[in-house]
Amino acid sequence: MTNISWDDYKIAYQVAIDGSLSQAGKSLNINHTTVLRRINQLETALEIKLFFRHQRGYKVTDAGKILLAELPELIARFSKLEYQLQNVESNISGELRISTISSYSSQLAPALKAFRDIYPAIRIKVLSTDDIVSLESGAAHVSLRAGPKPNGADLIVKELTRFKTHYYASKEYVKEFGKPSTNSSFNEHYWVLPTAEKYRIPFVRHVVDNIDQNRIVFQSNHFPDVNQAVIEGMGIGPMGEHQAKLYPSLVKIPLNSPKSEEAMWFVYHKDAKHSARVKCFYEFLHARLKRLQNNN
Repeated sequence: MTNISWDDYKIAYQVAIDGSLSQAGKSLNINHTTVLRRINQLETALEIKLFFRHQRGYKVTDAGKILLAELPELIARFSKLEYQLQNVESNISGELRISTISSYSSQLAPALKAFRDIYPAIRIKVLSTDDIVSLESGAAHVSLRAGPKPNGADLIVKELTRFKTHYYASKEYVKEFGKPSTNSSFNEHYWVLPTAEKYRIPFVRHVVDNIDQNRIVFQSNHFPDVNQAVIEGMGIGPMGEHQAKLYPSLVKIPLNSPKSEEAMWFVYHKDAKHSARVKCFYEFLHARLKRLQNNN
């Protein structure tokens, strides 16, 4: 058997999925004549037919069915190998993929700008989502997660900082409506809160249990929306202390609600433990957050 290009296998796999040379060419962004040449080349090298040719396209033979069944796992293993090799590096360059909770992604921008000022060869991609992104797949190099400490046998987890959440209102709101002095006075005010699936959070539950539902004038399942409604003066609502400090127009509202403090975790897969990008990003972010806390 002559040497076979790995790309020939991938091209054959795409033909098996798409069922035609032209569609596979579009999927791979190559000319369909190139697809045909590579398929013929692979079949000649293997000395076996992978496809039946007919007017409606290409249909896999029994050998083609084996290719279709086995190749996805091989592709995944090669992708993991590439990911591991790319993360054993000495220079700080290339793409750094970061997944983070949606309520924090916009606040991350100043830190990312400062990081790139130090390492201008870095290209950053942020995946903003409240879902957990698989780190083993390589979809992200780093995940910034809030809440309980993440667990996983193949994960390396480091605590970055802790965030406190309080209730705030705009100065304009306080000027017009004042501040609630007791729980019984909550119904004299307007509230902006997260939607019902967040009611299990103790500091949200405390307010919900003490107000009529018609006093909630704005709700969103997205905390940044709630924060913006507070900033605009729609009512009293929760916001992270670290974010509220960016808006001098906000007034902290003491509610005697349960203490809210959660950790922010820096998470990466053990395969990335030798990644210079990941290591430098952690050291930079940890130092920056510590400096900001010391200045407050």
